[in-house]
Amino acid sequence: MNLKSIFKNVGPGPIIAAAFIGPGTVTVCTLAGVNFGFSLLWALGLSVISTILLQEISGRLGLITGKDLSQLIRSQTGNPILRYFSMGLVLIAIGLGNAAYESGNISGTNLGLQVFWEVPTISFSGMEIHLGNLILGIIAFGLLWIGNYKTLERALVGLVIFMSIAFTATAFVTKPDWSRVFAGFIPSWTDANLPTLVALIGTTVVPYNLFLYASLAKNRWSGSADIPWMRRDIVVSIVLGGIVSMAILIVGASNVSTEISSALDVSKGLEGVFGSYAKYFMGFGLMAAGLTSSITAPLAAGLVICGIMGWDQEIRSKTMRASMGVIVGMGLIFSSLGIKPIQLITLAQLANGVLLPLVSGWIIWIASQKSIMGDYRNKSLHTFIAVLIWLVTLLLGMKSIVAVLGIGN
Repeated sequence: MNLKSIFKNVGPGPIIAAAFIGPGTVTVCTLAGVNFGFSLLWALGLSVISTILLQEISGRLGLITGKDLSQLIRSQTGNPILRYFSMGLVLIAIGLGNAAYESGNISGTNLGLQVFWEVPTISFSGMEIHLGNLILGIIAFGLLWIGNYKTLERALVGLVIFMSIAFTATAFVTKPDWSRVFAGFIPSWTDANLPTLVALIGTTVVPYNLFLYASLAKNRWSGSADIPWMRRDIVVSIVLGGIVSMAILIVGASNVSTEISSALDVSKGLEGVFGSYAKYFMGFGLMAAGLTSSITAPLAAGLVICGIMGWDQEIRSKTMRASMGVIVGMGLIFSSLGIKPIQLITLAQLANGVLLPLVSGWIIWIASQKSIMGDYRNKSLHTFIAVLIWLVTLLLGMKSIVAVLGIGN
């Protein structure tokens, strides 16, 4: 197998890695390191394994059935009420949720941009428009409007590589105590770090990525013969993404600053290592993370919306461009006008809290059906491990719902 053949068969895995390493992931991993040192590295390891298993199933479903998850939900037979409920839940969780997250992605990208360029704020009719958010949103939509998956993949792969170098190099230069780093992969938790533990896994095991990869995989490859390439693609991409997340946590644990409210604040505590360049490392990493997620969130939402509605999913189609434009537009409105869409994000968290265990359980069940998957169905051991992972997603979902509803407060 030569190098040319390997690069020729690189798939959409880097897009999935780019999707889950956003400003939220950077912030959660940073604060996990700041507050709990290296003790939660094992949670990131578990999240990588969980993500690989679930994304492999979604990719395999796409290759064998020739449909993505939203199309499979739309075409399922049986109780029509259950089918429409499933379709509605997916539209709310993915459509509304990704619009809310797009706002955070754009704002996070702008936070990194502010390190390099103090973008002005324009006052208009009593409102403040953040020009940086507007510019970044236009850039993200411009890349989507071009409508070329290869161009998108190259742009995202480039950003992921630069982001990986920025965070990984920063982690090594801080010279952590490696014995304590390796000890962090031994599972342990307390009541104090349990919410952070759940958040670390939840930022990696993302419902919309399951929909996104099934759709991209079936378009990238054709049939069962390409399953080995799909598996290599997703394993390498998720492992590299996990390493980046771990590097961010290590950077956070090495921080000596006392007041931390965001990932960028960590740069103040790293000035002893990098001097005045510390903020540029963190700023660039945050900007790359935000921009990649600003592209993948509307792409995933567009594919899901069009799949559920039975519309054309070709990226240059009017329906895809309109769907992606709505998601970017809503994100721009919330971020550029300084609106904090708390209720929208709360609803998105609630919907995703329900959606994650439902979708993961559903794809595990579908992938175990010989009538659908034939010889490529899940084997008994595969199903057993998948069910254990499903229990983790169920815990995540329950925690998300409890947090949103404020039960126990």
